[in-house]
Amino acid sequence: MHPGSDSKYIPMTSRASGVGRLVRDDVYYYTNQIVNIVLVGHPDNGHWVLVDAGMPKSAEEILKVCRERFGDTPPAAIVLTHGHFDHVGSLVALLNTWRVPVYAHPLEFPYLTGKTAYPEPDVTVEGGLLAKLSFLYPIEPVDIQEVLQPLPSEGSVPNMPGWEWIHTPGHSPGHVSLFRESDRTLLSGDAVVTVRQDSLYKVLFQKTEVNGPPRYLTTNWPAARDAVIRLAALHPELVVAGHGHYMEGVELREGLERLVEHFEALAIPSHGKYVHAATA
Repeated sequence: MHPGSDSKYIPMTSRASGVGRLVRDDVYYYTNQIVNIVLVGHPDNGHWVLVDAGMPKSAEEILKVCRERFGDTPPAAIVLTHGHFDHVGSLVALLNTWRVPVYAHPLEFPYLTGKTAYPEPDVTVEGGLLAKLSFLYPIEPVDIQEVLQPLPSEGSVPNMPGWEWIHTPGHSPGHVSLFRESDRTLLSGDAVVTVRQDSLYKVLFQKTEVNGPPRYLTTNWPAARDAVIRLAALHPELVVAGHGHYMEGVELREGLERLVEHFEALAIPSHGKYVHAATA
């Protein structure tokens, strides 16, 4: 196993970095620089799953957070919403400590088995400073094929009873979100985020608002629109996104409704190399 050949520390942070929040009895999320990882499981029974694996060079920080909540018990598995650098940045280092299965959508496998690099970030896209700096972001694939397994085709999530995975492409081909109907909890990954991820100011200060996927790495806007519509139709009561604070209740519902109704104006950039098919 090895990380991407261009994996490196990215010197970006936010005011929320280093902060963890318990949003359900068994759902705890932690902000690693600018991205969220999610620990799903109750410490009392010692069974848990890690959703996503944070930024590059963050393994020791992530291990510390996990041990504080679950002691020395490793996760039963790691589930990936997708394979972008900020969601798999510390994956190989974590697997060197925990030899556990990693589950992802099969369409994401080329980026997780060392075969295919992601498309280059779009520095020309409409947006703030972080979009212009996106050329810094690693795109080369990790290789974890010896532990990689496909998410079950019927929609269940291994080792996460009561949860289902939903294919929400657009930001990446095999992007998935996780949903638990019993309490309407949604882990949206980057299909829906709760901060404008291209704006340095909004990321730094974590201004909370419902947004479409990060603009500089989203290559299929029609699919991204369909994914938002699919997630809004679930009527989630609480969302933990890949970026930004958790949201719940009326603020979340109204934000999702507004995003669906005004997706072209709110989410799709006015220009950029991946925007040409956005209104197709």
